[in-house]
Amino acid sequence: MSIHPTAIVHPEAKLGRGVVIGPYTIVGEHVEIGDQTVVGPHVVIGGHTRIGAGNHIFQFCSIGEIPQDKKYSGEPTRLEIGDRNTIREFCTFNCGTAQDAGVTRLGNDNWIMAYVHLAHDCQVGSQTIFANNTQLAGHVQVGDWAILGGFTVVHQFVRIGAHSFTAMGTILLQDLPPFVTAAGNPAEPRSINAEGIKRRGFSPVEVTAVKRAFKTLYKSGMKLEEARAAIAADVVAAPQLALLSAFLDVPGRGIIR
Repeated sequence: MSIHPTAIVHPEAKLGRGVVIGPYTIVGEHVEIGDQTVVGPHVVIGGHTRIGAGNHIFQFCSIGEIPQDKKYSGEPTRLEIGDRNTIREFCTFNCGTAQDAGVTRLGNDNWIMAYVHLAHDCQVGSQTIFANNTQLAGHVQVGDWAILGGFTVVHQFVRIGAHSFTAMGTILLQDLPPFVTAAGNPAEPRSINAEGIKRRGFSPVEVTAVKRAFKTLYKSGMKLEEARAAIAADVVAAPQLALLSAFLDVPGRGIIR
């Protein structure tokens, strides 16, 4: 373990083996940091925060502070960060609220660039990429392998499906289904994330099935209920569409369309 002499670490904080705490960093009483995690200088980690192993948190981040929610009244809500995440400069991650699950979560192996905000009760999966200035409002859900372009802004309670992709400056006011790429203000569907799913091992047959589902959802002229039923029927022949079918079955803010 290496703690810089200018850092302030509460004696009740729990630090794993090989943890590095940089200059002028502050670690609060209810913080737990896993093995081999590196925390840079001038970072503040507070609240009831648990950080896993092998993370790298760069300078000037605020991790685990109270939510930016006027309803919050001091409840011991939490922030949980998984393993092997890269969190670049000036990121702000808030704890959850009692009005939701009470916890904000970030999974494993995520690449979080500078100035990203995760508001209270966000649930972010694994293997995601958030480019600079991505901003998530409260209660947002993000699936595995999603990529959010720089300056993407997400409205509260919006769901973002696995393997989806947003262009720079996208404003998401409704749910973004799995595999779909979006751009614009407000966001509009453009195509599927074909290159992304190819890199993740989808076969040509599977990619074709996803393209066909996109056409069913967005190009066929079907009503949403009809498109949902057609995609559900295709799951037997194309199991990878189960992810999309299940997403469409969950009521929410409605999908971009």
